[in-house]
Amino acid sequence: MASSLTERLSRLVKTMRGQARITEDNVQDMLREVRMALLEADVALPVVRDFIARVKEKALGQEVMGSLNPGQLLVSIVHKELATTMGEGVADINLAAQPPAIILMAGLQGAGKTTTTAKLAKHLIEKRRKKVLTVSADVYRPAAIEQLKTVTKQAGAEWFPSQPDQKPRDIALAAVDYAKKHYFDVLLFDTAGRLAIDEALMAEIRDLHATLKPVETLFVVDAMQGQDAVNTAKAFKEALPLTGIILTKLDGDSRGGAALSVRQITGAPIKFAGVSEKIDGLEVFDADRHAGRVLGMGDIVALVEEVQKGVDLDAAKKLADKMRSGDNFDLTDFLSQLGQMKKMGGLSSLVDKLPTQLAAKAGQADMARAERDMRRMEGIILSMTPLERSKPELIKASRKRRIAAGAGVQVQEVNRLLNQFEQMQGMMKKIKGGGLMKMIKRMGGMKAMKDMLPPGMGR
Repeated sequence: MASSLTERLSRLVKTMRGQARITEDNVQDMLREVRMALLEADVALPVVRDFIARVKEKALGQEVMGSLNPGQLLVSIVHKELATTMGEGVADINLAAQPPAIILMAGLQGAGKTTTTAKLAKHLIEKRRKKVLTVSADVYRPAAIEQLKTVTKQAGAEWFPSQPDQKPRDIALAAVDYAKKHYFDVLLFDTAGRLAIDEALMAEIRDLHATLKPVETLFVVDAMQGQDAVNTAKAFKEALPLTGIILTKLDGDSRGGAALSVRQITGAPIKFAGVSEKIDGLEVFDADRHAGRVLGMGDIVALVEEVQKGVDLDAAKKLADKMRSGDNFDLTDFLSQLGQMKKMGGLSSLVDKLPTQLAAKAGQADMARAERDMRRMEGIILSMTPLERSKPELIKASRKRRIAAGAGVQVQEVNRLLNQFEQMQGMMKKIKGGGLMKMIKRMGGMKAMKDMLPPGMGR
């Protein structure tokens, strides 16, 4: 949805340039493009009709002010209505209950419910400072119980054991009793999923809801499902009093279709979004920011948060001081920088949060190549001894062969890394001496500086 809607709206901005206002005639062309993009993204037809009607009502007759043109004005209206359709702002999770606050996770098999349960546990531990217990009532798939045990451990929460021969209601009562006795703040209850909606599933989950009386009943749905997500949402809305939605796999190609449909069909706010397969890949859903992503405006706030989360600020400050002084910057420091980049999800993760035009300039092929080069450089440096990292001048022919063999690369790759590092050191000394501009001119301008970077990163 993101790329399709962004492309169509970009064309509109260009074609509508120079017109003074949005009229009945030109609005039809603009809204046709928006309608097609939404339908292609599997947004439910009733949702599309309502959305288009609201945009048309807001747009008609509006004067185009300042440096805007009708196309740009329409984009701003579409952005606002997208955010409104998805819920406007942030809907907080409700933990206002006598501990343990019970959260019931519902959804079809394959939506990512079990993994999302662990991701939510990690979020509650890290962001809300809660003591969290998880339990699985999926007695039909023993592997699901073991999966929850594994991912719960990764999240740093505690797992309550259950067995395939137990009844879900008995598991629920035992887990609540254990959570109360051991002073847990939150109990996350992972329910059984099915490959399709059936009455047995709905009857069981209704019984569990009546037994547990959860403070939150969260519907977990795959954002890639499109129209199927709407049918599933209707069925769960009729069976349960849903309090919120978690969209999984929002990093896929759809990026919005299900978000528009499910919110409107259920009336429940979208509270979280799964944005990666990593255990910390769960974000509080912000409708305004997601609308910006859908329209190709990027998510600079998420980019800043990613950097703050991934970067060791003390280590970064020490390294910055070291680089400014021009003293003793060695391959261990370089390795540290590569590690910081990995913590932030790599280059592709950061580029994904940039506005579409900037991300397109970076190029997926270039990013993939740069990521490979970074991994290769990391492998080469890790094959060195601590002494070799601190004194690269010691690395002669025999050491190069040993390092190359350890990293699984050719000796030429080791030579390339050492040459790039030597150039970086030289550049830092020039910066320290205040001769940066002279150095750039002597090296042949910015092109020479780009050549010092790994392929793909020079862009």
